[in-house]
Amino acid sequence: MREKVIIETEKCIGCGTCIDMCPDIFAFDESEEKAEVILPEGGAEECIEDAIFSCPVGCIHWEE
Repeated sequence: MREKVIIETEKCIGCGTCIDMCPDIFAFDESEEKAEVILPEGGAEECIEDAIFSCPVGCIHWEE
């Protein structure tokens, strides 16, 4: 099992794809206008993997 999921916020464009896919793990940070991780320990690993794959700028990663 991987440690936690992270978003490189400096790369995030705030498209919301990850939030739509995994709303229990990602949320929209209104002040930054970017996605944020609200459940760093992850959740449904398959959902996170799909969000990582679907991110248009590749800013979601597992931190080992």
